[in-house]
Amino acid sequence: MTSNVLWRQGQAAVIALGLLLGSGLAAQADEEPADRPIETILEPIQLTDRVYYFYGSIEGRSEANMGLNANTGFVVTEDGVVLLDSGPSFRVAQRMEQAIAAITDQPITHVISVGSQDHRWLGNGYFCQRGAELVALERTARTQAEYGERHIESLGRQVGEAAMVGTLPVPSRTPVDADEYTLEVGGVQFDLIYAADAHFPGDIMVHLPGEDVVFTGDFVFTERLMGIHPFSDPVGKLENFRRLEAIDPTHVVPGHGRAGDMALARRDAGAYLETIVAEVKAGIEDWESLGEVVDRLGDLEAFRHLLHYDDWHRPNVNRTYLFIEGNM
Repeated sequence: MTSNVLWRQGQAAVIALGLLLGSGLAAQADEEPADRPIETILEPIQLTDRVYYFYGSIEGRSEANMGLNANTGFVVTEDGVVLLDSGPSFRVAQRMEQAIAAITDQPITHVISVGSQDHRWLGNGYFCQRGAELVALERTARTQAEYGERHIESLGRQVGEAAMVGTLPVPSRTPVDADEYTLEVGGVQFDLIYAADAHFPGDIMVHLPGEDVVFTGDFVFTERLMGIHPFSDPVGKLENFRRLEAIDPTHVVPGHGRAGDMALARRDAGAYLETIVAEVKAGIEDWESLGEVVDRLGDLEAFRHLLHYDDWHRPNVNRTYLFIEGNM
């Protein structure tokens, strides 16, 4: 099948999906400013009786949001609170603990690392000092150790060095050398799942089967376009999404953007990954150049509602081409 046929099929599929789901998210985006200060970010949003998340800013890292422009979450169990990612700094971690204390007087006993990007785990040091157990797969901890110092330096330039005072890179000292691991705390099961490298090497998702919730990390974005960086694996992101589809949870907490259901995750992330991976592969097989593929895929109308589309989409296609070509 030629790339042009695949292209028409892919376009029809994503446009139909976008029309089916409507424009509710665009209207939702008008309800509040894109970049929100840390005070409003750290207002817990409840998903189930036990599960909450902090809805990070969907804009870039800033002094106002103190670098918390990704989603984190927590689960109140019978034996303590389990945190899903610790945030971008020692100071944000402190404020996160205070916000959780408004919900429950249970202590934070465990911190699970979902990802390795700066805004996900640099609060580990604070919670470690507070006696929490740091839980991570070995793959994730290895990437954190590799990038930690650089992330602190870079984040300080974006949010101000004062916001990073006390922050040290502290990966789990006892990571789990496995691709899947089940943690049970206070009657709640947490399944840590590595499907493939995604945004960063070793990123995972966390499934709470008893709550029907998945924290996806950065292979799902809603409201804003996902980034594909030189160190990202776009094919791995798609493999992660397929694993998420097999789980089919009621609640999806994306790495960035408002939590929702699988329909929203497919619309803003899964359909995008399917389209660019399939079309880039088809273009390479048809001997299209990098420039030809970027131009052909340069305007995907079904995803224009996503924040940062104009800035990130063409670089995403470019990096996907280079990744797939380099791994054929």
